[in-house]
Amino acid sequence: MGGVHATARIEARADGRGGTALPVLASDGPLALRRTRGTAAEARVVLVGAMSGPLGGDRFAVEADVGGGARLRVGSAAATIALPGQTKDDARYEVRLTVADDGELDWLPEPLISAKGSDLSVVTRVDLGAGARLVLREEQVLGRVGEEPGLLRSRLVARIAGRVVLDQELACGPGAPGGWDGPAVLAGQRAIGQLVLARPEFAERPAEARILAEHACVMPLAGPAALVTAVAPDGLRLRRVLDEALAELDIR
Repeated sequence: MGGVHATARIEARADGRGGTALPVLASDGPLALRRTRGTAAEARVVLVGAMSGPLGGDRFAVEADVGGGARLRVGSAAATIALPGQTKDDARYEVRLTVADDGELDWLPEPLISAKGSDLSVVTRVDLGAGARLVLREEQVLGRVGEEPGLLRSRLVARIAGRVVLDQELACGPGAPGGWDGPAVLAGQRAIGQLVLARPEFAERPAEARILAEHACVMPLAGPAALVTAVAPDGLRLRRVLDEALAELDIR
């Protein structure tokens, strides 16, 4: 099988002085990790794509493991663009996030853009301790400006204390099951996004299920967590809706 295989790994641990150390910051191939200026308690890392892609046949993975008492914020330097490759194989991108009790992770990458002719499967798996705190943002844009999208399949699985609280899957673009662009799913919108927030405080005060905007809503999950889902005509308006939802729901 052709394509590039690469894995990037981050480990964040409390340093015993109220801060966060990064004993593991391992880049591989086109996935480059860079530590940036954080705060006294929080470490910050940026994922930099050193090459185009993922392309057809590529297999990328990013792993983050946050220990108890550690605080980590991860972003990316630019959008990820799924592109067609020289082979007919699909591309795969897996994200694996683990946060222990009293650990905190803000996972805030830039959008994923599904370019015409691409074929990408994205799987995000999250395992949280009962007292972990998480903000996870996913944004997917179907096609570049004036362009039809590629085939994009995405799955998100979240567990809290070993219990599955969310397992959802969506496929969009040519070859996806019929109806993905119909009124029950995207209704012609080009950008899809969601936030997963895990906060111990939600165990006592769950988020209220409600409409946040014309195409956005919040739902409590069966655990100390909440899910925000939204669709929008473009990535800019999607980000605006998600930022407003985060400002309203985030409990620090």
